Amino acid sequence: MRKRFGIDIDGTVTCPSSMVPFLNQQFNLNITLDDIVQYDLMPLVSVSEQEFSSWFTSSEPVIYAKSPLAKGARDVLSEWSKEHELFFISARGKHLIDVTTDWFMKHNLEYDHIELIGSHNKIAAARKYEVDIFFEDKHDNAVMIHEDLQIPVLLFNTPYNQDPIPDGVIRVNDWYEARVWVDRWVNQKG
Repeated sequence: MRKRFGIDIDGTVTCPSSMVPFLNQQFNLNITLDDIVQYDLMPLVSVSEQEFSSWFTSSEPVIYAKSPLAKGARDVLSEWSKEHELFFISARGKHLIDVTTDWFMKHNLEYDHIELIGSHNKIAAARKYEVDIFFEDKHDNAVMIHEDLQIPVLLFNTPYNQDPIPDGVIRVNDWYEARVWVDRWVNQKG
């Protein structure tokens, strides 16, 4: 049975450590993904929020263009694209659509739609596109999407999303684990 998947991009399809080398270089740090224990990166850097925001805004295109794929993403998404609709819903701003679509082409990732909403609040977009399941790395997004839309949300396990999760939010370590859970879920739905 064909399903519509809502899929976050950064930290989900891209490797969650994508930002690490850029943070290390710009702010003279020596961190790894394990050091990022919350989604907010400000505690890691010793600059003002305005300075960090300015750096991030100017660096976004380069970071997104150079982000590596998460483990298993291409294999699993390629397989799913033959049977399901893939709607990528990201907090990236609309001005990054060319960088984003170029990255998808570079990595041979198929998609039915890419929606850059410029905000972390993905509920409206997930509702608008009537997604049946969502894939996310940001803890509060995963919980809110599940609770508001009553759909399963697969939360990709990272050091920065370790708060407890409710039933209906399913923690997975990579795309291969996601595939196992989704295959079982699709078969149960019939």
